[in-house]
Amino acid sequence: MPANLTPQYYKLEKEFKAERDPFEKLRLARELLAIMPKHKGTDKLQAELKAKISKLKDQVEGGGATHGAHRVDPFSHIDQEGAGQIILIGAPNAGKSSIVDAVTHAHPEIADYPFTTREPHAGMAEWETIQLQLIDTPPVSAEHMEHYIPNLVRQADLVLLVLDVSSPDWATHLLEIRERLEARRVILSDHEPDEVEDTSVMYKRTIVAAHKYLDEGGAQGLADVQNTMPDYTIVPTSVLDDSSMTSLLSTFFGALNIMRIYTKRAGQPAEFRNPVILPAGATVEDAARGIHKDFAQKLQFARVWGHSKVEGQRVKNTFVLTDRDVIEFHM
Repeated sequence: MPANLTPQYYKLEKEFKAERDPFEKLRLARELLAIMPKHKGTDKLQAELKAKISKLKDQVEGGGATHGAHRVDPFSHIDQEGAGQIILIGAPNAGKSSIVDAVTHAHPEIADYPFTTREPHAGMAEWETIQLQLIDTPPVSAEHMEHYIPNLVRQADLVLLVLDVSSPDWATHLLEIRERLEARRVILSDHEPDEVEDTSVMYKRTIVAAHKYLDEGGAQGLADVQNTMPDYTIVPTSVLDDSSMTSLLSTFFGALNIMRIYTKRAGQPAEFRNPVILPAGATVEDAARGIHKDFAQKLQFARVWGHSKVEGQRVKNTFVLTDRDVIEFHM
């Protein structure tokens, strides 16, 4: 029985065979399996591809460290921590490291010459009662982009595109960054579409930092960026303006589309710390499962305190929560 593979499959297979980065190769293999027609004619191909996926998975997770095995680049993956992972992308000297330094306890190397950052650098930023993980990365230019950056962008929850709006070349830098990433099938977008025709292309929700807006030429640059990218969320930022850094973190929280749910014991006040982080629109049952899977099974009902609700009202497991709600679980 013929396999009847599509032109899209053959195109993706060619990219898979040419790819050398194991993280990217694993992603492509999974996409190949997803778009492969499922019938008797492809049974052998499916089995072979599943074996390759298993081998690649062992490799990227450290289980394939056998003699002669390809060494996995340690920068191709950074474990996520906190309520969300945000990766910073920008041209040389755009100010990515200064932003990370201003809002986290990390201290990336900062200098006035380009390509100071030579490897990704993670730091945790505190905003209200949650932590956000920021990833500083080496700069992207027309001449060079570290091979692992597209992988890090795909894995992140959100992209912060840092533009030095005090520089007259910001538009050129923007074009270079877009072209570099699009060549690796990553598109920086103001939103992530519900459906895409080419599943090998990934759209990443992107926030724009109009950085150094208080520097000479920055005000005009900010206005030009706003006119050029009207559909994007643009945050004016400067290390000279602490409030702009707070505004940036607040923007991250909104863009991540998550909410903070706090818990309390019966008869005790709520402690507004260490919230359960859930996607917007989650239910009481989701919150219980977020604490421990057994909670959801044993939960009889819950009481909820929050905005626009009767304080302490009794609700069902399917009740939809909102940000900063307080839950009292009853088993």
